[in-house]
Amino acid sequence: MSSTIESSAAAEAVGVSRDRKTVARAAAPVTLKPAGASALGDRALGLLGIVGFLALWELVPRLGIVSEAYLSPPSQIIVTIWQLIGSGELWKHLAASLQRSLWGLLTAIGLGVTLGLLMGWFKRFEAIVDPILQLFRQTSAFALFPVFILFLGIGETSKVAIIFWASFWPVLLSTISGVRQVDRLLIDSARSMGASQWFVFTKVVLPAASPSIFTGIRLAGTYCITALVAAEMIGAHSGLGFLTLNSQEVFQIPTMYAGILLLALLGLALNYVLALIERRLTRWRRGLTLNG
Repeated sequence: MSSTIESSAAAEAVGVSRDRKTVARAAAPVTLKPAGASALGDRALGLLGIVGFLALWELVPRLGIVSEAYLSPPSQIIVTIWQLIGSGELWKHLAASLQRSLWGLLTAIGLGVTLGLLMGWFKRFEAIVDPILQLFRQTSAFALFPVFILFLGIGETSKVAIIFWASFWPVLLSTISGVRQVDRLLIDSARSMGASQWFVFTKVVLPAASPSIFTGIRLAGTYCITALVAAEMIGAHSGLGFLTLNSQEVFQIPTMYAGILLLALLGLALNYVLALIERRLTRWRRGLTLNG
């Protein structure tokens, strides 16, 4: 009997000891990794990936795996860019590309957002215009090269028109989608409180559709650079696209790669600027996210 009692007491002691350990673990402070540290780590990994890629790129032609006549090492490309800066040639090509791309993109944003808001808000207007736009939307900007050149010549206007055509459709479609996806409850609530049609459109629909609109604008920025390269390869005498193609034709390979790299950097810079504008104009979304 006494042994049974002793065993029971020992079991209870073990149980209490385990419970104390469990409570101690639960009460122990939990070390959380700061969000800033996590973001910094991700950036470090991204930077490490870029450095590794550039190192591999540098070694491949230097070791003779691929001839430098076909693949210039990054160090040589940087020297070439520096020479273009020193001679002033880079600024001429960069200014021409910026002017064409901004004119085409801004025109596409203006018309695309305006037409998209009208089509998304007025159903009858959409029913009239949509069949025509669906026909044009299937036509690539590159397929329309001959038409643009025929009507507008090979000057600046045709190049801007090509960039506009490629950038217009993502803005238009994203704007229509954004207006259609606005919560109907928001619209009905505003109307039930006596809000006018104009108030509902400008204070409810437009802010709610802005995230989708900016998605289309940033996508248009990517298409803008793609169309810019193609436009500058036809009848141009300046621009980064012209610099790239002309360098390839005269077999100035480092300059060709410099043009390609500069076009990529231009695209990244454009996307960064558009992202900054988006964050600036949609700051209210961050407040909703934090409150949620």
